[in-house]
Amino acid sequence: MKKLLLLCLFAFTLSLSANATLANTEKDGTVTGKVLDVNLNQPLPYVNIIIKNAAGTTITGGITDDQGNFEIKNIPEGKSFLSAQYIGYKTVTKEIIVNKGSYRIDLGNIMLEEDIASLDEVTVVAEVSSIQQKVDRKVITIGKDLTTTGATASEIMNNLPAVSVDSQNGNISLRGNENVRVLVDGKPTNVPAAQLLKQIPSTSIKSVELITNPSAKYNPEGMSGIINIILHKNTNIGFNGNVNIGFAKEISPNFNSSIDMNYRNGKLNFYGNYGNNIGKSTNYGMIERFDNNTEQLFDFGNNNKSHLYKIGVDYYINDRNTLSFYTNQNIYDGKGNGTTDVLYLNNDFPDFRQVFNNSNENNTSTYNGAYKHDFKKEGHNISLEADYSTFDSDEFANFAFNDNTGYIDVVDNKRDNTVINLDYVNPLSEKAKLEIGAEYRSNNSDNIYDTTNANLFDSNYEYNRSIYSFYTTYGKTFEKWSYQVGARLEQYEVEANFAQDTQDNAKFTDEQFSIYPSVFATYNLSEKNTLQFSYSRRVDRPGLGQINPIREWSTPRVTSIGNPELRQQFTNSFEINYTKIIKGGSITAGTFYRNIEDEINRAVYIDPEDPTGESVILTYDNFDNNSAYGVEASTNYRPTKWWSLNASAEFYYRTVRGVVEQENVDVDNSTFNFRMNNNFKVTKSLNLSLFGMYRGQEKGLQNTRKPMTLVNTGLRYTFLEDKATFSFSYSDIFNSMKFAFDGTRPFPTEGEFNWESNQWRIGLSYRFGGGKYRALSRKQRDDNETQGSGGFM
Repeated sequence: MKKLLLLCLFAFTLSLSANATLANTEKDGTVTGKVLDVNLNQPLPYVNIIIKNAAGTTITGGITDDQGNFEIKNIPEGKSFLSAQYIGYKTVTKEIIVNKGSYRIDLGNIMLEEDIASLDEVTVVAEVSSIQQKVDRKVITIGKDLTTTGATASEIMNNLPAVSVDSQNGNISLRGNENVRVLVDGKPTNVPAAQLLKQIPSTSIKSVELITNPSAKYNPEGMSGIINIILHKNTNIGFNGNVNIGFAKEISPNFNSSIDMNYRNGKLNFYGNYGNNIGKSTNYGMIERFDNNTEQLFDFGNNNKSHLYKIGVDYYINDRNTLSFYTNQNIYDGKGNGTTDVLYLNNDFPDFRQVFNNSNENNTSTYNGAYKHDFKKEGHNISLEADYSTFDSDEFANFAFNDNTGYIDVVDNKRDNTVINLDYVNPLSEKAKLEIGAEYRSNNSDNIYDTTNANLFDSNYEYNRSIYSFYTTYGKTFEKWSYQVGARLEQYEVEANFAQDTQDNAKFTDEQFSIYPSVFATYNLSEKNTLQFSYSRRVDRPGLGQINPIREWSTPRVTSIGNPELRQQFTNSFEINYTKIIKGGSITAGTFYRNIEDEINRAVYIDPEDPTGESVILTYDNFDNNSAYGVEASTNYRPTKWWSLNASAEFYYRTVRGVVEQENVDVDNSTFNFRMNNNFKVTKSLNLSLFGMYRGQEKGLQNTRKPMTLVNTGLRYTFLEDKATFSFSYSDIFNSMKFAFDGTRPFPTEGEFNWESNQWRIGLSYRFGGGKYRALSRKQRDDNETQGSGGFM
């Protein structure tokens, strides 16, 4: 009987609880709607929907899905306010009232208008990559279609409009020019760009911004602009994240994986990201010289391990004050080996072989802290941010020759960067905005070179640079057009010291004050046609790799070093872009013109230390004024419900100027590139992809690179309620991606290099959690160094 009474009492308690829950549910409201771009009339995914009460306290929230739809539940009775917030767009706020007559509210379409005066970025994560043209940049969201085509950032960059990665040396270029700044999360890194791209796993990348003509609030360095790589940062409520693993192989196996997680509860959001890339790679090629009838054969291998960590926390003190801290840690362990054979086909000299082995370990650490205060007026805020990073690299290289001779090089590089910036934003009205900021930057480097080579000498190179900046911009929007004007004032100071055994110490100093204006204007011809114009003055300050007199790399016939006496290069850049909205997508076309003062370019000299006169020195020098221009076109288009594509084409023209063996050389270079990425939706869960690229021939000081073609294909299958994705890709299916060239200076040559491009790859990803929430909005900064580069002779 007691058990029966207890059971009845338990059932009665459950009944009361259920009735109470039902009553509460009936009193709670639900609001639904759809968010669209007012100009494109297309849905906006991942828009923040925040519900606040009359006192301004956040009650609940969510995000829109891929079609722009949202549904927010558990809204208490009474008056509330719904805000639709999307970075780069003006916030829309609507009043909602939940009562007995209205527990389910449908707001219909909510139209968001782009904030033209704002240059903040838009970052979206999606299954399929997409391109969005903003006032001063293209924003490419990196979907799973791109991350499956390559394990690292370097491998997927070639798929982006206007971006090229040199397969031989890894150097990145924008619009055919290598004077480009590469940033991570808007911050400089101490890692050389070519190496950095190989260390960042592709699955850790959220989006890439191509800022070809930055405004005055951005640092003016980089003739062709800025490439900003944004890593994932979760801000979802609760504990959630995403896991990715991948395996690839052609000749050598490669493994990569990443995991990004966060825990958000109340005022604290903790987030972390880890990614790695582990594997071997092979690179081989040949160069034939016709002046002495020799052939050089190259066979190189690498065994690299890279680990990238990002850990951070956001502390929401209240609705107006936010503190944020994060750190990036990049650990790299690389081992290389290779042989270079010089064959004398006339048998007039004995054949020559160099065996090369090296190990390179480096650690990069970045520490960032930021504070932001929002005033009562929406968009009115002030923020302070400090960033400090260090780079420590040790290289041990052993060169051995078939005549039982050889030498050992030990290179120790230490660098640190400090950036402190203060930004103030004030929307003077609904259509006008004022921005003011100040910044301090410091770059210090210490490079030590020890060698057992009798023809080289131990040396030490110290480099210290300080930059003090102040900027202001003003933007205003009218009915059909908008503009933004600004100027940046900078004081630049540098001091460098070079000490080498057997030589007197050399010292180099430079100091200069400069003003960098910028102008942006947008005119809406109609609801579906927009015209944009921009102008900015920029500078290319010599990077450490260009001025460091310590050798960057060496082969039996080529040694690459910097020139400490390089001067700054100034560029006046003009752009015009036109965007047209069409049924199923959009088309963007543009043209640019650059006038370049004291252009920095390559110089090639016969090595004075080589008695045979067959080795050369690659370095840099300043040349006369130059100009470059080009046209670009890109489109996002969905011909049918099951087929979507991104396509882009570019044509560039510039005169390449340099010195080859004491002779000034001008080479007229024109290049045409084309890319198309197709995505085919077979079923709700299965997608196929097909990517094609053509890169036209390119003339340089030493050689003319022949055209390159690439075709990739792949598939993606989602399961477990779309939380898991399996992918398979096959890159360079026709094995046509080769670096082939004809050379004329300083010797007539012909050559070709190959690498593991004909590769298959499998991947698996799984995501957990959901419910996007706000994160601290940060300014995207730029301040990196142009790194040295070069090719084989």
